[in-house]
Amino acid sequence: MDGNLTALQFPVAAPPRPGEALLIAPGVKWLRMPLPFALDHINLWLLEDGPGWTVVDTGYSMPRTKELWEQVFAEHLRGLPIIRVIVTHYHPDHIGLADWLTRRWQAPLWITEKEWLSARVMSQGAEDFGPLRRNFARRAGLDEEASELFGERENSYRRGVPSVPAGFRRIADGMAIEVGGREWRVIVGEGHAPELACLYCAETRVLISGDQVLPRISPNISVQAHEPDGDPLALYLASLAKLRDTVPRDAFVLPSHNLPFFGLHTRIDTLAAHHRARCDEVIAACHVPKTCLDLVKVLFRRALDRHQMGFALGEALAHVNFLVHQRALDRVVGKDGVHCFIRADGDSSALNRTT
Repeated sequence: MDGNLTALQFPVAAPPRPGEALLIAPGVKWLRMPLPFALDHINLWLLEDGPGWTVVDTGYSMPRTKELWEQVFAEHLRGLPIIRVIVTHYHPDHIGLADWLTRRWQAPLWITEKEWLSARVMSQGAEDFGPLRRNFARRAGLDEEASELFGERENSYRRGVPSVPAGFRRIADGMAIEVGGREWRVIVGEGHAPELACLYCAETRVLISGDQVLPRISPNISVQAHEPDGDPLALYLASLAKLRDTVPRDAFVLPSHNLPFFGLHTRIDTLAAHHRARCDEVIAACHVPKTCLDLVKVLFRRALDRHQMGFALGEALAHVNFLVHQRALDRVVGKDGVHCFIRADGDSSALNRTT
């Protein structure tokens, strides 16, 4: 989603090359590491911290990323150690090498409690998630065979996060963290992850936004199989409003993907409008009963592989659950266990085929 890109300002035209560290803000160096996905990179941050360095996010666990980190250690730390690792949230590209880095430097992990717990649960294996995922897919409208395949999907999380530190230092919303004599305030965002920690330095007007605000794409907002009736979109929209109220419009935003930018409030407004537009599409489609799978085809007008289908189902259901909670849609469960959705003012007689 590239909406309103012309209203954003990108002061640096190109990212650092792999293994480089570019000074991007006072006391902040920018690293970029590869990812084995269509979204092929993540931005990481090195903060000057007195006798050492604080790392913000770690990258996905794979040999190439470790090699690049070793290059950074050799060429860009000025002989000083890593003394702290801060992780914004539990997704593999952010926490994947946290255990390796903390062991490598004997440095503590700083993270919110929900993100640490989520990482620990996910890294222990997916055996318990199979039945949940199968039921999630069946409710969404996939047939029995497709639901079985969906439930058997391997635990890809452990590929990117082979281990998670056994202990951590808890950070929380509103907490001040002193880094190199500057205060960074924790601003927790929800929706994309349970307790994602953004970091804002008022002195330099710099926001490390994690995945909460990205300049070119909309962060994935998904219902998860273990919480099928959750409302992450409401949490995300509330978090966007909180960021808009807390961080000034002229802040310099350091996102986890794409390029650093100015125009935070504009981008927040665009993201909120994007989700409102998606909700309008769902409401329009639900003049007759629709399953979540039907709505995936409305919202994603391209072929999806099995990996992408998981994200797409979660994203479609996020909009559906939001609208159910807003009483714009009604939910009806058929005898086959499939959930259908119809506009609150729609033709309910059409639901006879599913009840």
